[in-house]
Amino acid sequence: MRGFRSLKLSLRFILPLAIALGMLAFAVVPLVDKLTLHWFIRDMDIRSRLIANTLHEPLAELLQQGNKSRIDSLLLRASQDERLLAIGYCSDQGDLLYHTPSFLVSISCSSVASNVIEASQILQLPEGAVHVATHQIVQEGGKKGHLILVHDTSFMELRSADTRKYIIILFVVLGVVTSLITVFVAHLSWRGWMEGVRAMLKGEGLLKPFSPQSASSELQPLVGDLKTLMRSLDAERRLADDSTITWSPDSLRNLLHKQLAGERVIVVSNREPYIHSRVDGEIQVHRPASGLVTAVEPVMRACSGTWIAHGNGTADRETVDAHDRVMVPPDKPEYNLRRIWMSEEEEKGYYYGFANEGLWPLCHIAHVRPVFRTSDWEQYVKINQRFADAVVKEADSDNPVVLVQDYHFALLPEMIRKALPKATIITFWHIPWPNPESFGICPWREELLKGMLGSTILGFHTPYHCKNFLETVDRYLETRIEHESSTVLRRGQLTMVESYPISIQWPPPWQGTLPPVEQTRAEILTELGLPADQLLGIGVDRMDYTKGILERFNAVERMLELHPELLGHFSFIQIAAPSRSALEEYQAFETRVHALAARINVRFTHQGRPAIILKAEHHEPDQVNRYYRAAQVCMVTSLHDGMNLVAKEYVAARDDERGVLVLSQFTGAANELYEALIVNPYHVEQTAEALYQALTMPEYEQQERMRSMRALVCDFNVYRWAGRMLLDAARVRQREKLATRIGRVS
Repeated sequence: MRGFRSLKLSLRFILPLAIALGMLAFAVVPLVDKLTLHWFIRDMDIRSRLIANTLHEPLAELLQQGNKSRIDSLLLRASQDERLLAIGYCSDQGDLLYHTPSFLVSISCSSVASNVIEASQILQLPEGAVHVATHQIVQEGGKKGHLILVHDTSFMELRSADTRKYIIILFVVLGVVTSLITVFVAHLSWRGWMEGVRAMLKGEGLLKPFSPQSASSELQPLVGDLKTLMRSLDAERRLADDSTITWSPDSLRNLLHKQLAGERVIVVSNREPYIHSRVDGEIQVHRPASGLVTAVEPVMRACSGTWIAHGNGTADRETVDAHDRVMVPPDKPEYNLRRIWMSEEEEKGYYYGFANEGLWPLCHIAHVRPVFRTSDWEQYVKINQRFADAVVKEADSDNPVVLVQDYHFALLPEMIRKALPKATIITFWHIPWPNPESFGICPWREELLKGMLGSTILGFHTPYHCKNFLETVDRYLETRIEHESSTVLRRGQLTMVESYPISIQWPPPWQGTLPPVEQTRAEILTELGLPADQLLGIGVDRMDYTKGILERFNAVERMLELHPELLGHFSFIQIAAPSRSALEEYQAFETRVHALAARINVRFTHQGRPAIILKAEHHEPDQVNRYYRAAQVCMVTSLHDGMNLVAKEYVAARDDERGVLVLSQFTGAANELYEALIVNPYHVEQTAEALYQALTMPEYEQQERMRSMRALVCDFNVYRWAGRMLLDAARVRQREKLATRIGRVS
């Protein structure tokens, strides 16, 4: 009798729900049809503009020449797109001068010339509905014409029919699943239900079967469905965010205010964004050569807050207040820089020792053996705790948002978690993560992994690094890992492991303020004492054995051997800021770099024009940017790199849409900048030929490649990188708050 009553009660809810879902489905279908049509038209408008912009320059040049065969060939090649039905070119007087064989005669050029046909519209023709877009072509001398692009729209009806079908199926499935859930819920106790939901919100239910202590056993059949539903919702929200948010400093500030209640961000890194040094009795400020600083500093300007870092400038202590803080940037203060002090012994053990003689070569697998000493480990633990104490002091609440940067602070997340259990800790690992076998070399591998799993979110540059990390955790720790959702549960602490490809500021801070590229190139050539027609290559790195500087020089040498006609007409500029010079490995590497550059110059210096110009000194960002703009090619030949922002900086600098990027396949940037010339830096001949291809590449091909890469760097900028992590953090915080509220109710 009790079961019958429960069923009857459930049916009283299910029947109205089914009717409501049915009515909603019939109301939604026409709306979706309208939206789908709008999206398709917008997509074809975008495609048309892209094709027209691509064809404009070569077509205008061919029209000027009157080369009919090449014009027909150009239009025919462009019309190979499966949705592009035909292309035609009309004169300004309304005459159809050129067209592909499939061009529809019912489209009148006179209508285009008289503006009867709009720049973009759907036309109902005897042959069927088509999308017609017109684009004005202006030749030298002011002669004008119109490029007509005709897209087939038959696929729109097919896609709309599929969409209607899927919507109906979705509502049917939703109704069935909801009904099943309702029936089950009717048989659950209120307390058991609440405990189960709370467990899932905390992440326990997503990673392990429910136990009698964590949730009612009656809830177990729902776990699979709820896991799938939650993953689906997260994926949909991510897509919605990417399509609706234009990432900029303003959008990042708005995100903090809306999603994180205006929280100030605390950034922790070893390297400080601004260094105060005393030079000739005066205090000077400069930014260090660091990809981390390049990426994170614009985020701090947008979000404000506090940046905690090691102060090692000769005038750093003179410029801070009583609390070791100084407002930066100097010209326009926008956030606090809190400096942490270390003794020479502490820096030697923590930074030079464990971090850079141990973890750096361990993670980069760059044929340099890692060195691990107990004394270095002790200093590493000590300094991590010092930074954790500083975070606690700088936090203005018990649940701050903390961004922990890089391999210097693997232990820091767990230390902060112990002091501030409610903190949202986002750790980003800027260097690669090795496979489990390689990481197993470290004597303190378990301690490092436990420290990192104190994070709420743990970010890497690529999915491959995430996979390596999860496999490493699985090998060495007792945890629950959900590979599909990329999460780790350890002792009740859930950590999300995600890839967040880092990027640079867009638009660049100097945009619109620099002289033309040709003027910059002329100035650089004059400064270097080179003739006006000299070709230039550029490489910008720290003096580090992972950056492939020796391999790059060997490629330059081999290129000059294979193509002697470039002897005396090409010089490669290598900017290599000194780095970790206190370490023997780096001293030896710097000596090898200087020796190789000297040997190549002995062979290939011609008429006083060196093959390699080595600038082993620090350069400010504005100076580096001038070299980017002056060089015909930029070489990034890292042997193993997390991302490498030099590649993206070069792309951002080329607002003339010229220049070629030669990029190592072992960088994270190679997974994004496909239009670069991708090389294996260990293959000398391949890299040499890529350099030659870059130097001889036609300008129209340079433009196509550079335009595509600039569009990607614009859309996937550093604000998107930070925004994606902060959005994920906001969702985790909301889930934890909901779990807390449910716990109080139950």
